[in-house]
Amino acid sequence: MLGIIGSVLLVLALAGCFYTLAAAWLVGGYRAGPLAAPAGARPGVSILKPLHGAEPALRANLESFVAQHYAGEVQIIFGLRDVDDPARAVVEALQAAHPTRDITLVVDDTKRGTNAKMANVITMAHYIRHPVVVLADSDVAAAPDLLARLVDTLADPAIGIASCLHTGRGDAGFWSVLGAMDISYRFLPSIAVGVATGLAKPCLGPVMALRRETLEAIGGFAAFADVLADDYALGAAVVAQGLRSVVPRFTIVHSGDEATLNALVRHELRWTRTIYGIDPAGFAGSIVTHCLPLGIAGAAFCGFSGASLAVIGLALAARIGLKLRVDAVSGAESGPLLLLPLRDALSFAVFLATFFVNKVDWRGTRYAVSRDGRLLVE
Repeated sequence: MLGIIGSVLLVLALAGCFYTLAAAWLVGGYRAGPLAAPAGARPGVSILKPLHGAEPALRANLESFVAQHYAGEVQIIFGLRDVDDPARAVVEALQAAHPTRDITLVVDDTKRGTNAKMANVITMAHYIRHPVVVLADSDVAAAPDLLARLVDTLADPAIGIASCLHTGRGDAGFWSVLGAMDISYRFLPSIAVGVATGLAKPCLGPVMALRRETLEAIGGFAAFADVLADDYALGAAVVAQGLRSVVPRFTIVHSGDEATLNALVRHELRWTRTIYGIDPAGFAGSIVTHCLPLGIAGAAFCGFSGASLAVIGLALAARIGLKLRVDAVSGAESGPLLLLPLRDALSFAVFLATFFVNKVDWRGTRYAVSRDGRLLVE
């Protein structure tokens, strides 16, 4: 019996090796190409930045949006729910440093549904003045040409929403580096494979861009006030209008601030529980993405036979190759090679734990998740 279990695990590990090699090849397509010259005047852009707390690299991340090289008008709206939030001082410093920039700070704690981020965004949306709307998380760092690339993507009238593939960067020490590695070396490749095969039609939350008229057609942000996977729901609503949701071929940086193992696991369980709620079968099938832990477990059941050790070696080589490929495409290393086995073991543990979780922690608040993906405050 143990041998049969081991053999099944090794077969899954081998499938995962082929998946990993395919992912490494597909990730190469997300290396940013040259930016096209603008054809005509650039439309104005309103950027919505919901904030909560002073993250380690908050000032630098926000500066990357203030410093965009964009020929059209840019309005940046920062939103807070607490007047005493330490992020307020960061925004006020930005306003003082860039007096000619159109920067608005909105502070409002009005409750609008159970999703606190969307409650913030709903308030901020009243201040939108331009035809293109970009919703960007506070922990995102953008290249200076991000807005131009997003606007170019939306120039196709068949495209309704664009969201960005992201690599990870740890800003709070060891655990945040492990978190960044999961984003770069597991999540990013899975999106690249999903998009290429058509098995996934993602709308990724860190940065999303759509036309204001499209946002109004789907009922505005208020339609997603109680949803855990607000990014996915937003993309699905746009697609329901007969428009496309796309992931352009460049990457942004998502910074992490998890200072402890507990914080990291809570954060990752919220992500994995969100994905599981959207597509349970697809999430279960993603077990093959964990080729190294599967290979080690299979080898243990098979008494570490020669063949099983060969599978472990192939899995390790595939994972190393994928990491090096992602680093080359993004131009940065999310974490050292020596931490890759530990990162893979933790990712597999979080994957397994997801099947037993129906509660998530978000910004210090504990939520139960209903079967239809809605958040219920405990």
